Amino acid sequence: MFKESQHIEFKSGFSDDVVETLSAFANTKGGKVIVGVSDNGLPIKNFTIGKESLQQWLIEIKTKTQPSIIPNAEVIEYKGVEVVEFSVQEFPVKPIACRGRYFKRIKNSNHQLSPIEISDMSLQTLQISWDSYPAHNVSMEDIDWDKVRKFINKVNEKNRFHLSGTPEEDLKKLKLIRDGKITNAAFLLFAKEDIPYNVHLGRFKTPSMIIDDRMLRLPLFEAVAETMKYIISQIKFAFEIKGMPTQRTEIPEYPLDALRELVLNAIIHRDYLSPTDIQIKIFDNHITFFNSGKLHDDLTIDDLKTNSYPAYARNKLIAEAFYLTGDIEKYGSGFLRIHDAIALYPTMNIDFKEIGGGFMVTVAYTKQKTNTSIFENLENEAENSDIAGNITGTMKKSREKTVEKGTEKTIEKTVEKTVEKVGENEKTVEKGTEKTIEETVEKTVKKVGENEKTVEKSAGKGTEKTVEKTIEKTVEKIDKIDKKILQLIENSIYIKVSEISKKIERGISVTNERIAKLKAKGLLERIGPDKGGYWKVIRK
Repeated sequence: MFKESQHIEFKSGFSDDVVETLSAFANTKGGKVIVGVSDNGLPIKNFTIGKESLQQWLIEIKTKTQPSIIPNAEVIEYKGVEVVEFSVQEFPVKPIACRGRYFKRIKNSNHQLSPIEISDMSLQTLQISWDSYPAHNVSMEDIDWDKVRKFINKVNEKNRFHLSGTPEEDLKKLKLIRDGKITNAAFLLFAKEDIPYNVHLGRFKTPSMIIDDRMLRLPLFEAVAETMKYIISQIKFAFEIKGMPTQRTEIPEYPLDALRELVLNAIIHRDYLSPTDIQIKIFDNHITFFNSGKLHDDLTIDDLKTNSYPAYARNKLIAEAFYLTGDIEKYGSGFLRIHDAIALYPTMNIDFKEIGGGFMVTVAYTKQKTNTSIFENLENEAENSDIAGNITGTMKKSREKTVEKGTEKTIEKTVEKTVEKVGENEKTVEKGTEKTIEETVEKTVKKVGENEKTVEKSAGKGTEKTVEKTIEKTVEKIDKIDKKILQLIENSIYIKVSEISKKIERGISVTNERIAKLKAKGLLERIGPDKGGYWKVIRK
């Protein structure tokens, strides 16, 4: 039997409400209206269908909708009573108006569309987006062609698309210039002056106590870089000191890769037809990101929590430009990378919601991460797990024994695999055989040290050495200087080339050549522009 849902509606009799619901169905995924049934699903007593009723109702539906829709109509039997079923498919040309108003179906009710939603739905129907339309009162003179040339060079370096014409020809090839006119996308990306769309940034103590704020009105590539620069200047950094010789590692309050993805998401998928600013608020232990425009098309909050969801772009040309430069890895993968990055922060979580005609993301934590080691992560989770506590304690003992032998090592991946193996065999833990676990971990660490030659031996004495997991995996087939460059960057991702040059005692040009080779080998990546960006060592 039928029941009311996103695709089925009961009506006690024929009225304008029936026409409204059919138009909402046509603007969404289609549906059925059953006339002659009450809201509680019971047939209406004495409901009658005249000889001309169906024909008259169909004419009324046709005249009250624009473009006109003519649904399928038939008399069916429902719980022993004859009722009328109107059914309509999703209409190919949207939106459909009902008496001058527009509706879409959300769950089991009709939602009246706002002017922005009407425009958005119309653009989707035409398979185009707002950013592909000509920019109002914008000419070629309003474009910074140096920015265009830098963009073209970056596209060619990334090798996702080849551009070989003049800057103007290349923009035409990418449809950023259409019919000789600058599109909204091209204007937002390469404007010579500030654009009329704000990114509002602020550091807050409480929702009403503002410590610092800034307003950006920059072209989009620059807006991403400057937004990240501001966020980085406002968040906290922990410093992990370890190893012989001493090495200092910076640990940002939030995973920077995740923050950058959220900034990109807000700027690329913003509804630029709305006057509402992008708003990023930094609090003591959480950050909120808000952009106008709810989730596009059929994408839902629940979809974002999965590892598989369809990719939708509200601003297709803008999204494509960021993809071609490598700022976006691939469509629909941003939130997957955000989840992966946040997973490395034990007490951190992320929340999504649609609010006030827009989309808000909140990243929050209860305890700041101050250690890169997996031992700290396991200790945080061990409070609620006896088995995890036993394993963590055993791992600590094994690590201490290694240090006592004069070879201080952090070989976390190996230990982690050993822990997983021990975890599978719970009997080992239950019997309290910590000694067996210690020996297993100790032997494995020793074996890895021998195989990968991470332990240096000098004449008659041991040399203490910290072997960071990331560097250990990437230094194969590179010399000591390249290795040192990677170590310096791993310890400080914002280090300048001039600082690296001094540390390795080489000239700037030689340093740049070595960095270029490391990037070519896939061992190093520059995230963002020269100013405001940061380095990333690629884990192999």
